[in-house]
Amino acid sequence: MKLDHSLVTRRIFLNTLFGGWIAAVASGVLWALLKFAFPTLGKEPDFVILRKTDFEGIPPNSVKPFAWGGKLGLYFKKENGTVQALKGVCTHMECNVTYKPDEKKFYCACHKGWFDENGRNIGGPPPKPLEVFDITVEGDKLIIAKKGVKVELPKA
Repeated sequence: MKLDHSLVTRRIFLNTLFGGWIAAVASGVLWALLKFAFPTLGKEPDFVILRKTDFEGIPPNSVKPFAWGGKLGLYFKKENGTVQALKGVCTHMECNVTYKPDEKKFYCACHKGWFDENGRNIGGPPPKPLEVFDITVEGDKLIIAKKGVKVELPKA
């Protein structure tokens, strides 16, 4: 059976096609804006388990990065040999911080934020210090946990 007239005109077809394209672009832009406005949505871990051998040989006054969920963690060995684990994310806009060994300070390049070697904010816009984690060693495992979180590994 052949139709004499089409059920959809050329104008309706092109308008629908163009409207769908506009809706797809608008939803992509909206998603990108929401990810930019709320970058921290999602759960961070309470602790991470790392291999002790990967971190025990770093020289004094240096930093070794590790994964803290989807963010940067920093294992920091101070000049006097003590170690500290910090979240390597600025408290202002959550940019990654870097350690400047010659100045013994952490630096956030996004808005020129400075933190001392203990993670305290000392310059720029960061409103609070870097988050410091607890470090425990069990056998060949290095456990880095949020303050106050008790970690019990299963005995195997």
